[in-house]
Amino acid sequence: MSKKISNIIKIFIFLLIGIGLFWLVYRKQDVNEIKDQLLKADLWWLLVSMILGLLSHISRSMRWKMLIEPVGYKPRTITLFYSVMIMYLTNYAIPRSGEVVRAGVVSRQENIPFTALLGTIITERAIDFIMLFLLTIIVLISQFSVFEKFIANNNQAAQRIDQITSSIWIIAIIIIAIILVLILMYIYRNKIKQTKLYKKFQESINNFVNGIKSVKNVRNKTLFFIHTIFIWAMYFIMIYVVFQAFDFTKNLSLMTGLTVFVFASFGIVFPSPGGIGTWHFIAIETLFVYGIPRNLGRTFAFAAHESQMIMLITVGLISLVAVSMQKKKELVTQKI
Repeated sequence: MSKKISNIIKIFIFLLIGIGLFWLVYRKQDVNEIKDQLLKADLWWLLVSMILGLLSHISRSMRWKMLIEPVGYKPRTITLFYSVMIMYLTNYAIPRSGEVVRAGVVSRQENIPFTALLGTIITERAIDFIMLFLLTIIVLISQFSVFEKFIANNNQAAQRIDQITSSIWIIAIIIIAIILVLILMYIYRNKIKQTKLYKKFQESINNFVNGIKSVKNVRNKTLFFIHTIFIWAMYFIMIYVVFQAFDFTKNLSLMTGLTVFVFASFGIVFPSPGGIGTWHFIAIETLFVYGIPRNLGRTFAFAAHESQMIMLITVGLISLVAVSMQKKKELVTQKI
């Protein structure tokens, strides 16, 4: 019961964070103005955006399967898709908890070690990080003046972050704590190695490492690369097509769309469910640098983010029901 209560409290806290951030971004916005802009918009582009988002998640499921197969298992693609959509649904409750949940779903349904799946997920996320990093470099080089304006418009926030990260005391305490833990582990290393917990941990690490190494053994590396490019192309285009829904953004360039997409993607990193509030804020401020008034930018951010949220929650709930009705694989899913 205490664990259930703890989970409920976590969900409640993160939900409050999301609502609070969303309120901070939209507290000065006239709701009727957003309503009027949405009524004037070509909402079919929002449907296109949702379809493109869904295609990216299907591709992600297929790419993930390519990472799992070298570990020695052949899961059903539909199970992987269900788990990916449940992951996004879960992230709206507790940020970044979805990765563990999707590994758990596949482990249960496909009879695959959890740690092996977690290793492939880490590999997948590392590749995605590289993609975002490369896109960020492209944007910073080609749109450096935009980045400077963005920081200039939010210099107080930047200064506060810099003060926190540059605190000598915080850094010193963290380093000392790590050193003490390492010293204790070294002193008692022989006793630690004899424990069942260590042996279990060692087995888990082996499965984890095998998952990390899986990218080297992907059979069709060209197809894996194509899936990766396709996923990120869909991420970008599903944001850019929303530009076409509004008169005030439809003439913005592809590079503007890429800049908004890349900058706003960092809003997902913050502990807010699905980037609620943080994604909106960064997208609005980036558009402002390109001459889009903040009141109009809020309409765009609301439409782009909430259309994807509706799709993810809807398909996530359907996937949750579908996977609960799905038979677990036993004899069919074996090492290959």
